[in-house]
Amino acid sequence: MGINTLSQPMSASELLRERIADGTAKVGVVGLGYVGLPLISAFTNAGFQCIGFDVDQRKVDALLKGESYIKHIADKTIGEWIEKKMLDPTADMSRLAEADVVLICVPTPLSDTRDPDLKYVTSTTEAIAKVLRPGQMVILESTTYPTTTRDVMVPILEENAGGLKIGEDFFVAYSPEREDPGNADYTAAGIPKVVGGVDEASTKLACDLYSKAIVQVVPVSSAEVAEACKILENTYRSVNIALVNELKTLYDRMGIDVWEVIDAAKTKPFGFQAFYPGPGLGGHCIPIDPFYLSWLARREGMATRFIELAGEVNTNMPHYVITRVAEALNDAGKPIKGSRILILGMAYKKDVDDSRESPSFELMDLLLDRGADVCYNDPYIPELPPKRRYQDLPSLSSVPLSSEYLRAMDCVLIATDHSDYDYDFIVKHSPLVVDTRNATKDVAEGREKIRKA
Repeated sequence: MGINTLSQPMSASELLRERIADGTAKVGVVGLGYVGLPLISAFTNAGFQCIGFDVDQRKVDALLKGESYIKHIADKTIGEWIEKKMLDPTADMSRLAEADVVLICVPTPLSDTRDPDLKYVTSTTEAIAKVLRPGQMVILESTTYPTTTRDVMVPILEENAGGLKIGEDFFVAYSPEREDPGNADYTAAGIPKVVGGVDEASTKLACDLYSKAIVQVVPVSSAEVAEACKILENTYRSVNIALVNELKTLYDRMGIDVWEVIDAAKTKPFGFQAFYPGPGLGGHCIPIDPFYLSWLARREGMATRFIELAGEVNTNMPHYVITRVAEALNDAGKPIKGSRILILGMAYKKDVDDSRESPSFELMDLLLDRGADVCYNDPYIPELPPKRRYQDLPSLSSVPLSSEYLRAMDCVLIATDHSDYDYDFIVKHSPLVVDTRNATKDVAEGREKIRKA
């Protein structure tokens, strides 16, 4: 006589692992910006259905109409996601319950006192906590300081979990975004993904998920290691950019071209990596991460003098640029006050439509404070977007780069070296050009009108 055995029901981790393995897990992405949309691209390409969440209804409406608001993701791509039902955009946060995995890609700005501002992370976590169910996994991708996932997010989730246990019923991990807007060589799917969970089960499940869509997964021992990794990556860049920015101010005084120095130094095949000076730091990560780290150090009773000095050098670069503009105008017998100054480029780097933390806004603000008549051109930013830190800036639109318009300026300030710009044309028709990016290095005629800054 045979023995009847009843199969045991699958655990929450087993159920989620099976859904990830067969591609039926629904991936929710909170924050449909420069990090969220590329992530959706990676997961839809891997065959996963995605639910996109954003509090900005305008973004949701644009996506539903098949319209992209990010330059490197085409309208056609968005349209295909919608048509094939691979992306379901919504502003309804109650629908977070439908997602098996929720990836948080919200902003993590600085407060007015340059302390971490985690209000978007906490509000998103609270929204998830309201609908949390067994078998869900929550992964933070937003840049933050070590211990955020465990000490900020986990308590919110546990408090509202209704008895659900982390590591058994639901799972939490951190995996830092490494998006580089405008870099066609490295898409979200093609950049190795560091993954650290708050427990072993969470790490394994997060690795299972990302391995389905990302070229390489790099598991680490904890969420804290993954968080610290992201801070290290961007602080490394901030410190090295500060070094060349400081050398730039020194070499300018000595009459040495720092760009030529860097080009010479990078011929060394070992022990040197080229970093370049500029008018200030831009983008969401590099201008912010070092301050997150210095804040964390203060909380631990330590000082990070090296990192803070780098932040000070980079923060002061816009002021240095304005001083160079003033000197160039003075040589032409003109003050900044009343001068017509055209800023070329409001994006934080070349060939993107991303203006987050762009130093161009600080340059514009400083010039306006000094009484200049300021306008701008940027082929990727037709209208000046509102900024929390620059609420007093006028509402401006990108002006045409005609020969007549250039001749009418007293100074053209190159803040972003877009490839679309014809620098020979710009120098030819401008009375004075201040170049912060070495964009005019190949211009042969009119070099007497160029000033480096």
